Amino acid sequence: MTSEALIVILAGSAVLVGAIVQGGVGFGLGLVAAPVVTLLDPTLMPGAIQVVNATLPLFTLAAEWRRIDWRGLGFAVVGRLPGSAVGALVVVHVSTQTLGVFVGVMVLVAVALTARAVAVPRNGWTTTTAGFASGITGTATGIGGPPVALVYQSAKGPQIRATLAAFFFLSASQSLLILWFVDRLPARALATGGLLVPFLIGGFLASGPLRRHLDGKGVRGAVLTVAVFSALALITQSVIG
Repeated sequence: MTSEALIVILAGSAVLVGAIVQGGVGFGLGLVAAPVVTLLDPTLMPGAIQVVNATLPLFTLAAEWRRIDWRGLGFAVVGRLPGSAVGALVVVHVSTQTLGVFVGVMVLVAVALTARAVAVPRNGWTTTTAGFASGITGTATGIGGPPVALVYQSAKGPQIRATLAAFFFLSASQSLLILWFVDRLPARALATGGLLVPFLIGGFLASGPLRRHLDGKGVRGAVLTVAVFSALALITQSVIG
């Protein structure tokens, strides 16, 4: 077995697990797969992950697009535009290690506050700010879900999944364009991302039973749990990277 084939198999396994999580909770693909891909071959990041980040939401939207919170989505996308520009500057000029650790710690703080019943209000300001933070970390590291997911943690399962799916599709597409513009999107990263799509489809299909269990009250705990793992994964990725 060649090293390239081994990378695809190992990265694909991470994508499979991440797709199961995201299919059930609404986000989590990047947090599971990005650290693994970075450890296997940093030159594939963040392009390969952005390919799967742009593909998975299409399956969710095909089933649940009617549940999108269009107003919140608009605020998040507006915030992400300048955030993506900052993320591109990070990719080109600044090490992502310090930024990754800082964002991870902030997510853990936010989860701790939320777990203590300190609600994160969902309004234009918080949603736009979450979109901005997601733009920075998503473009720079491939992990952009936690800020927006925390804002939507009190929403119902279908609305979380549909709104985040629309946001992730637009976000990943935007990041791919920006990475290409700043010459940080090698053809090999795109090709590897394409090879990971079958694993992604398998994970999404396996997430169906999980979605039924996470609708309703269970979704709050699931979102907070995934956010914690996301923060820890981001911190680990930043320190190792």
